[in-house]
Amino acid sequence: MSGTKPVKNLYFIAILSNPEIAESVTAFKHEMRDRFGAKHALKVPPHFTLQMPFRALPDQESEIVARLSAFAASRKPFLLHLNGFGAFPPRVIFVKPENPEPVRALHEALKPVLRKLPGVNPEKIPHQINPHCTIATRDLTEEMFPEAWESFRTRSFAASFCAESLHLLKHNGKFWETYMEFPFSAGSDENFWA
Repeated sequence: MSGTKPVKNLYFIAILSNPEIAESVTAFKHEMRDRFGAKHALKVPPHFTLQMPFRALPDQESEIVARLSAFAASRKPFLLHLNGFGAFPPRVIFVKPENPEPVRALHEALKPVLRKLPGVNPEKIPHQINPHCTIATRDLTEEMFPEAWESFRTRSFAASFCAESLHLLKHNGKFWETYMEFPFSAGSDENFWA
């Protein structure tokens, strides 16, 4: 049938936390939903975005997978320490990393790969990222934001995990699912756990 456009899948690239931290962060998201009516963040697993959503054709997926797999194989695992909460007024509240530099460095190294990925518009690749793990986003109203932020800004939350892979997430029409995992396989530094 001519004139029918093929359906493109929606993807994004991220680092996911370990299951224990994901459970804690998801509990914060449930609190945001129950207390402040902000439930949009529940549509995606707890994560640190490396590339915002992009659309690609199903037959382009194998190239995306091959490029991300090769990139991840060249990277080393790193520790990520989470400490407290931050905000991007007037809608976003997040768990913040104490040491965002490794995530920024990973994104910087990933940028040349992103420029070659099918579906990724080079103009939509951020120059630099501000790593964060969102617990409330676009549906947190400006009216509710001050109360929600007051509830979280001085709350303590500290955790650490080893980032050992990057993930390709895919939208199923209702929410985001972890689609593929790409392990970092270059080994770790000797002082990794120091």
